[in-house]
Amino acid sequence: MHTSDAPSRTVLPLIALGLSLLVLAVYGQTGNHAFITLDDAEYVYRNPHVRDGLSMEGVRWAFTTFHAANWHPLTWLSHMTDVELFGLDAGWHHLVNMALHLANAVLLFLVLWRMTSGLWQSALVAVLFAVHPLHVESVAWVAERKDVLSTLFWLLTMGAYLDYVRRPGVARYLLVAVLFALGLMCKPMLVTLPFSLLLLDWWPLGRLSRPVVARRVLEKAPLLALSAVSCVITYMAQGSGKAITTIKHVPFGVRVSNALVSYVAYLWRTVWPASLSVFYPHPASVRAGIPAWEVAGAALLLAGISFLAFRERHRRPYLAVGGLWYLGTLVPVIGLVQVGGAALADRYTYVPLIGVFIAAAWGVPDLLSGRSWRRLALTVAGGATVAALTAAAYVQAGYWRDSVTLFSRSLAVTGRAGAALPHPARNDPVVLRPLFRHRLAVRRPARDPLAV
Repeated sequence: MHTSDAPSRTVLPLIALGLSLLVLAVYGQTGNHAFITLDDAEYVYRNPHVRDGLSMEGVRWAFTTFHAANWHPLTWLSHMTDVELFGLDAGWHHLVNMALHLANAVLLFLVLWRMTSGLWQSALVAVLFAVHPLHVESVAWVAERKDVLSTLFWLLTMGAYLDYVRRPGVARYLLVAVLFALGLMCKPMLVTLPFSLLLLDWWPLGRLSRPVVARRVLEKAPLLALSAVSCVITYMAQGSGKAITTIKHVPFGVRVSNALVSYVAYLWRTVWPASLSVFYPHPASVRAGIPAWEVAGAALLLAGISFLAFRERHRRPYLAVGGLWYLGTLVPVIGLVQVGGAALADRYTYVPLIGVFIAAAWGVPDLLSGRSWRRLALTVAGGATVAALTAAAYVQAGYWRDSVTLFSRSLAVTGRAGAALPHPARNDPVVLRPLFRHRLAVRRPARDPLAV
């Protein structure tokens, strides 16, 4: 575990303020955005249980339903709370997503800083997390409340785990388990969190030496049991909604090929986040398969990166930890169990990219350390990168203003998404509302999206 002098009292608030300003700069516009006809109706404005706000009947429904082929009761309760507070004003639902994303960015910074004492590295990870365009889908889409809400509990679990590691005790471990369980009730993608805690045991916590590996795994047994239960419930929910694609329709070989290519595609979009879309058609639906050279190239690239990270595991363990975090947390959504007709989705990177950002934030300065001109060049390049990502994220968030804009953009990027996405009806008031609002210069949408 790293130690260093504590930062001055003003540094931490200034970093939190900087993160807040960046998030507001990108996502403040969503306060004037509409609901989207893709899933927002099912989750919020045409869901009678959610439209009624908070009630005992609503709570019962949230914990017992497999509606929308998912079991995430806390996500349902979150949407109900929004309706209770703000009615069906889409802008406020969007702003709650933004607030959760901001909380996640600040929490990520604080937890990493407390774990590593790497102040500026932790700040860089949080900044990249806050403004990366791949994260826009999770924040600017009301129906993806489950992403930002579940990640809040992911980060709270990490913080509680750090307290447990530093002062072991049953009560502190119980808090870790409770926070983890709450996160699973927001989105089951958190099933990989025990694996991520093992990685953190290795670096930066330094408690995963070879003699105690079995003990550390056993320590995670209650958490792994919660993950197993969540997997079973999720499979039942997805099966009840007939959301799982069978091997007959998408052969396992195609799934593996798509998974390998998707791992590399996500990395490429991390570096060059252009031509993003709400939907990327699965290769099984648009062609006979993925060219062999793409699959082989992806496999070789992943193998090469993994080899380099493994070779540096003693001197630069954060490279291996970041890489394994990225690979491992994507497993539930990489397509080996195919759900729906998409090859990949930007929202799936919300947590996995934390691993990539960790590897970059600690790795790049380490490789360029030693001379003052290198530090200056790194600072300038880092600032330019953050500025470019912020601008790109702002533009990407703008595509989410209404269904017409979003789907038009998707068609322009993929050329095929219109065949798979629900076409916004010409008389759908949720789609038309932003157009009327623009013409009448009304700042706030009507409280009821079903009434223009």
